[in-house]
Amino acid sequence: MALFPEIEPYAHGMLDVGDGNLVYWEESGNPDGKPVVGLHGGPGTGCSPGMRRQFDPGAYRIVLFDQRGSGRSVPHAAEFSTDLSVNTTAHLVADIELLREHRGVERWMVFGGSWGSTLGLHYAELFPHRVSEVVLVAVTTGRYAELDWLYHGLGMFFPEEHARFRAGAPEGAVDLVAAYHALFADPDPAVRAKAVVDWTDWESSIVSLDPDWRPGPRYADPAWLTAFARITAHYFAHRCWLEDGRVLREVGRLRGIPAVLVHGRLDMQGPLWTAWELARAWPDAELVVVRGAAHAASDPGMAEAVVAATNRFARRW
Repeated sequence: MALFPEIEPYAHGMLDVGDGNLVYWEESGNPDGKPVVGLHGGPGTGCSPGMRRQFDPGAYRIVLFDQRGSGRSVPHAAEFSTDLSVNTTAHLVADIELLREHRGVERWMVFGGSWGSTLGLHYAELFPHRVSEVVLVAVTTGRYAELDWLYHGLGMFFPEEHARFRAGAPEGAVDLVAAYHALFADPDPAVRAKAVVDWTDWESSIVSLDPDWRPGPRYADPAWLTAFARITAHYFAHRCWLEDGRVLREVGRLRGIPAVLVHGRLDMQGPLWTAWELARAWPDAELVVVRGAAHAASDPGMAEAVVAATNRFARRW
């Protein structure tokens, strides 16, 4: 793979973002380098050490953070008592800005993958004067059609897996996301635990088309699985608190900001049409289609395309 060698953070901490939430942040690479903020997917997965490896550590000042309720941020969504009403897209956008101010960054590159691309686009559209460039991987925009495809339409290509996913919801459920969201709020821990397994089994079955692909070690952590399932259902049941199509409609706010959109041609989880439509609406964005790759960052050619994009913008510092 084309990723850079593993590195450790030179600084990290917990940022009080209000509402009783402390968000974990870290910096790695070059303290005097080009600032970039990395937005993880999910929502609810937390950042991983592998995210650091997508940037030249000699060129970039890499700022990562765990979004509310995930990773090392507290309170953690694996705890049933954790209040998710103060965990919304608007809260996360405010957290990004607070982190930028806290770390003394004037402008930074925005990097986001999957859900992180929706969040990154929305943030950039609200604060374009704080964004130097954008790199998005496995592009999503949070449109209702994208969410419906992910949990309903995609079942036509994974009928056996989707049948198990549907069987985990109450009989007759029409909106599976809403049904699971209710299950995660059930007072019975056994009901919640089964729903977590059923939800995450579906999520892991659609990431890659590689027959040798296996879920990472985080999938063996019950706390990680619970937070991921609970936060994802929470966001998507509320349709990300975004007006349908808003992110795509407001892309004109990004005029003059260069971007690279990296997307797998065989991405079933987030079909290529979203990235293609975004590139058509954003003249400053270049769409890089990786043939043979699906949604997983480890799919062939994805790492090379992502590193080529970050290297390109490193030269602009």
